[in-house]
Amino acid sequence: METVLLAEDEEVVRKLMMELLRRAGYEVLAAANGALALEVAKAHRGQIHLLISDVAMPTMTGVDLARAIGDLHPGIRILLVSGYSDPAAVETMRGQPGFAYMRKPFAPQTLMKEVRTLLDAPADAGAQA
Repeated sequence: METVLLAEDEEVVRKLMMELLRRAGYEVLAAANGALALEVAKAHRGQIHLLISDVAMPTMTGVDLARAIGDLHPGIRILLVSGYSDPAAVETMRGQPGFAYMRKPFAPQTLMKEVRTLLDAPADAGAQA
């Protein structure tokens, strides 16, 4: 079973994404902000295959979280999501292997397709967003 760490500060969105991921067969670790997600990642004994994080969150941005998680879990795939129209915050991540960016709102099937694409991509392949 693949493990997904979900960092999303909007509770309704977090719960919906958790449910979608669990129904698809993923183990889901969830946190309400970046700092809490980093603590969850540090405490988790197994591998975390994918981080899904909102870009704009209190205490730590999704980009900062992605960098910190990458140090703890080398090879982790990253999916950053945002409802804001300016993706400048994620530009430094573009082109990195295992990275994708999605704008909110998105359909559940779009999310699940992107998750599977990231998890199935070769380790050295750069994901396109």
